[in-house]
Amino acid sequence: MQRIGVMGAGAVGCYYGAMLARAGRSVSLIARPQHVQAIERSGLRLQTAAFDQMVQVKASAEPSALRGAELVLFSVKSSDTEAAGRAMAAYLQPGAAVLTLQNGVDNAERLAATLGRAVIPACVYVAVEMAGAGEVRHHGRGELVIGHAGPSEQIAATFRAAGVPVDISPNVTGALWAKLIVNCAYNALSAIAQRPYGQLVESAGIPEVMRAVTDECLAVARAAHVELPGDMQEAVRGIARTMPSQFSSTAQDLARGKPTEIEHLNGFVVRRGEALGVPTPVNLTLLALVRLLERHAN
Repeated sequence: MQRIGVMGAGAVGCYYGAMLARAGRSVSLIARPQHVQAIERSGLRLQTAAFDQMVQVKASAEPSALRGAELVLFSVKSSDTEAAGRAMAAYLQPGAAVLTLQNGVDNAERLAATLGRAVIPACVYVAVEMAGAGEVRHHGRGELVIGHAGPSEQIAATFRAAGVPVDISPNVTGALWAKLIVNCAYNALSAIAQRPYGQLVESAGIPEVMRAVTDECLAVARAAHVELPGDMQEAVRGIARTMPSQFSSTAQDLARGKPTEIEHLNGFVVRRGEALGVPTPVNLTLLALVRLLERHAN
């Protein structure tokens, strides 16, 4: 796949778009105007531990720039899934593959319903942030788990050629739930405290709160008959070791006065718990606190 479009080029979309562009793919980013202007002026700056490079990509604020893309990476906020899907629908070529790179577990299903076509879900494990207009900073990891459907082998080969590790999984739902649980354990707490993961877990009482959040999420997942990979409590603990300096996306959104995805993280667990008869008081507490902070920030 040579022509790649990125719908919603924030930190995640810019990172994967830049990696693909470095490997020689033609990449078009659909981004906010301030990022488009900076990219048109100087290129997209990608900062990693291994290199700091200006990457040449196309950028536009208009979804029409997706015309001709063989692969579209969909990386908008979960709350914007339907609106962004409707905005880009007319510009997708019939054979284009659409891959969701989003938080939450139901975006691919929601997007497929909006577009009326198949969408491939992916689980993203990367620590990145927008360091400024047209600048993306990579803090760690970068692997993808994508669903086993349609052209998944071709998509995986495209990413691997760009140095992005990819697994193709028949249980991507389980991977998405595992990512959701990690996000529920860290995102709200990082946002409330405005602290990175490593500092969070060193604070008295916080590991116990995280264990309680994880236990509630696991109870909801069991009630929903979701098959989860491995030991989730250990997976949650491991994130602080591998990404100690990372602030959650929720923390970054709050710090910038932007809406968060909390309704699709702890909020999703609370709603599914209510539907399945599973109590989730700790998730509800974190949800309520972030909602308060959102209202204050906005």
